[in-house]
Amino acid sequence: MTRFGYCFEAPTAWPEMLDLALELDQRSNFESLWIADSLLPNGPLDEPKLEAWTSLAAIAQATSRLRLGLLVAANPMRHPALTAKIVTTLDHVSNGRVELGIGAGWPDPAKRFGIEFWTRPERAARLAESLEVIKLLWTMPSPTFHGTYYELNEPPYAPANVQRPHPPILVGAGSDALLRVAARFADKVHAMIDVKEARTKVEASCAEIGRDPNEITWSRGGYLLLHDDPDVQQRAIDYAVAQYGETEESFRAGGLFGSANDVRAGVARQIEDGIEELIVFQLPRVHRASLFRFSEEIIPAFT
Repeated sequence: MTRFGYCFEAPTAWPEMLDLALELDQRSNFESLWIADSLLPNGPLDEPKLEAWTSLAAIAQATSRLRLGLLVAANPMRHPALTAKIVTTLDHVSNGRVELGIGAGWPDPAKRFGIEFWTRPERAARLAESLEVIKLLWTMPSPTFHGTYYELNEPPYAPANVQRPHPPILVGAGSDALLRVAARFADKVHAMIDVKEARTKVEASCAEIGRDPNEITWSRGGYLLLHDDPDVQQRAIDYAVAQYGETEESFRAGGLFGSANDVRAGVARQIEDGIEELIVFQLPRVHRASLFRFSEEIIPAFT
């Protein structure tokens, strides 16, 4: 059975974010809710962008059903011990509904906030070490760890997580280095490249380290616009191409654009590729009519 989630990617102020989260929790077929982790809005720089974990904590207290996470937390922005404690806190606030979605982080070339995102190899190495630290804090009493970048010196850690052995770990990965990290640590891989290619590489890494690849589930994102008007569809495509620099063909192949039949076919293609959870997002704005049509007309066909 395929699971479906929604991710806040579009710039969203708090009243709208909370209102939509409550409606998705109470009156939709979505099973999970995610927030993109960045200090910059996904659009014009004067648009709103709330800090993701703080927003998720407020949503966790206000909701009761949806599973919750970041898609994905940028590892360079937080020490792994802090990330571990944030997720444990949210595990209690949400009564066991939080997941740790985490990745290597995507740097801002202008360094507007002055945060160091390191080189690509170092980002991958730090992510691996961060996940080792987090799992030690979640599974071992007073752990000791001395790595290249981080250390633990028998810290206390209470309370324990609500979920056992710990909240699920989702790793966002596309490069070979990050897929190797995912093979070691992920309960779920959020594929940033072709799913079949990513799965082949993760399975090879699992064979090298002696891990059963069937322990790992797979998710992917989908840029959603469910609308019957071809002109509206084309404007959405034009925006996506301008924003992300890809081709119209690649977005139509990977996104969920068009009529209900078009979108249904797009979902079916992703499931055929091995996706077990599809997390949709919208840009440049939240389009509620499209989102709830997807919930009512598309999701029931696959659950």
